[in-house]
Amino acid sequence: MGEPYLLQMKNIGKSYYGTQVLQDINLSLKPGEIHAIVGENGAGKSTLMNILFGMEVIHSTGGYEGEIHVNGKKEEIDSPQKAMEMGIGMVHQEFMLLPNFTITENIKLNRENLKPSFLSRVFGEKTKRLDFPTMNADARKALNKLDIDIEEYVMVAGLPVGYMQLTEIAREIDKTNVKVIVFDEPTAVLAESEAERLLEAMKIIAEEGIAILFITHRLDEVIAISDNITVLRDGKLVATKKAEETDASQLAELMVGRKIEKMVHGEERDFKNEIALKTQNLVVHMPGEKVKGVDLEIKKGEFFGIGGLAGQGKVGVANGIMGLYPGTGQVWINGKPLGLNSPSKSMARGLAYVSEDRRGVGLLLDSSVELNIVITSLQNQDKFLKNYGLLRLMDNKGIHQHALKMIKELDIRCTGPTQLVKRLSGGNQQKVCIARALTMQPDILFVSEPTRGIDVGAKRLVLETLVRLNDELGMTIIMTSSELGELRSVCDRIAIVSEGAIAGILRPGDPDADYGLLMGGKRKRRGA
Repeated sequence: MGEPYLLQMKNIGKSYYGTQVLQDINLSLKPGEIHAIVGENGAGKSTLMNILFGMEVIHSTGGYEGEIHVNGKKEEIDSPQKAMEMGIGMVHQEFMLLPNFTITENIKLNRENLKPSFLSRVFGEKTKRLDFPTMNADARKALNKLDIDIEEYVMVAGLPVGYMQLTEIAREIDKTNVKVIVFDEPTAVLAESEAERLLEAMKIIAEEGIAILFITHRLDEVIAISDNITVLRDGKLVATKKAEETDASQLAELMVGRKIEKMVHGEERDFKNEIALKTQNLVVHMPGEKVKGVDLEIKKGEFFGIGGLAGQGKVGVANGIMGLYPGTGQVWINGKPLGLNSPSKSMARGLAYVSEDRRGVGLLLDSSVELNIVITSLQNQDKFLKNYGLLRLMDNKGIHQHALKMIKELDIRCTGPTQLVKRLSGGNQQKVCIARALTMQPDILFVSEPTRGIDVGAKRLVLETLVRLNDELGMTIIMTSSELGELRSVCDRIAIVSEGAIAGILRPGDPDADYGLLMGGKRKRRGA
């Protein structure tokens, strides 16, 4: 018989409010094995790990299907505390450290060593003192395992990012019963040298007999360090491969391979050399989506896509050009320079923006459909205003008539222009956002994550609306999306953003492997 499995997840499924996000996922893990899980955004990686770690979001939404076995025994892991009791730890992508505490205090958090005090003999356990010599010794032992040459009593605040990540790992391996550690995109925020050091630390941990589940988008790391690799796509298990039997190209194709249904012209369109938008060394300081030097040329009338994995900077491009986050570099609109860091200047130059956060930023939820449609042009272009001597008042009749026109043209399903936006479905709320942008009569329309959080039918209607605007009005549309299949169904060209820069520009019909490789951190320019 082969070596017994330490962890098995059998026929795991999960639905959120009727939408199946995981279906029949099977995963097995042996002691000391490094098992990578790869897939696009939305493939189900995080949901699967949330199930394993007993996160509240799983159990407050109806639980999950299937079984989890630890050391051959079926277990009900219904909380992170239960997961830790079972020997399962997690190193999160976002640091879970207390900056004003020492490395030791962070490693031993909630597992502090205590020693008796004079008061504890009278008042009991609660008055025991922290046993810092023992805690420091434990922390030193964990740090030594990872070959970290730093004093354990140093404050976490001010440490390089790589040391913070290794401190997180040291906290997990200090736990006496740890059997499995989940690494969620551990190298995403690290420099290349720091990432290499982290991968070496993972090998050291595996040699101790601790199994590792490694979630990452960097395919070269996957091949270099993993024993086995599981590929998820659209909530389903596509394949489980031995690392030595596959390569980055095959993994990339498995990650993104799907039938592409074109909603726009069946053949490639030719554009004149007239450039609608050009950027040079665009840097945007958007938290979680930093842009580190993007060069783009987008032609007039083009439907251009910007894709990439979460946190790589794709969302920051539009936000920076629109002046919503601080930016540097150069941007030209129709050949003339655009001043950055000013939304009003961007809108005055014929740019409009549909935000990725329609409920938090894009809509006035407690206001009417008609007010939401006209509010930006009302405030920034002085449209829909009437002069009454010294007074300027809203042209309510004009607003109402315009709203009726947009409702008809975009097929916004509502009871009428006066209905509150919060009463609409997600897809119709998105159409209101588009109607607001169109009311400004832009030359260039930025649309960010236009189908996020809406059902399949509504997604298609929104995309068809954008295609029609591009096709019939000749409007230049720049669409940012985490859904690669959507971008390939509507765009003329697609730029993939990785680590804050353009990894490459592809055509919709280019091979799946090319897309996967660019999203996996490989840099290559094609179709530019």
